[in-house]
Amino acid sequence: MSLGPVRTCAGCGRRAPKPDLQRFTASGGELSPSASGPGRGVYTCRRLACFERALARRAFNRTLRQTVRVDPALSRLYTEGYG
Repeated sequence: MSLGPVRTCAGCGRRAPKPDLQRFTASGGELSPSASGPGRGVYTCRRLACFERALARRAFNRTLRQTVRVDPALSRLYTEGYG
């Protein structure tokens, strides 16, 4: 029984089914949430600590293979609804 595609969190390295993670893409050089769509994506667990760790380790830039600006307001994705 397959749970679908498995992805790795850029913050903690945990492997999880794709629907359990938050996906981001680079849109115009800026990091933006994107549940689906074309292009390279980077994933984090739905925990603020994982997002902050990926940011501190420059994992978004490395995985997306470009320098991206990260709006601090993106942290609201983790504090509103996912806790």
